[in-house]
Amino acid sequence: MSHKKISRIYTGEDGRSHFEDLIVPMNTLIAGERISLRSALVPTTGVSFRENPLGRSEEFHCPKQRQFVITLFGAVQITCGGGKRVFGPGDVLFAEDLTGEGHANRELLGPRQSLILPVPEHFDIRHWAKAP
Repeated sequence: MSHKKISRIYTGEDGRSHFEDLIVPMNTLIAGERISLRSALVPTTGVSFRENPLGRSEEFHCPKQRQFVITLFGAVQITCGGGKRVFGPGDVLFAEDLTGEGHANRELLGPRQSLILPVPEHFDIRHWAKAP
């Protein structure tokens, strides 16, 4: 069994946003002679594509909804109370810092293109992914 690493950004008890690394378990899927890996399904409420131009956004903000953000092209630096991280193609962020100070973005390479997958209120990422 393999796994996929994702980063979660959440609001801590201090009202600031923090990063947490999570591992998504991948199960073996056998279809005939072909073997591949797949995670458990995640419920989503939609899908959208987003394109952010190059530039700096020093404004701290909170997402409007809990969502996966998957970078397809480009790169972004995200700053929050828990530090700074860079996300590039293939990186997965689960944003759920809906309250508090939030986070700021600085586009590093772009325009950055992302796939946005909002999740329903009942979805608990900690039941789907685990801390390493």
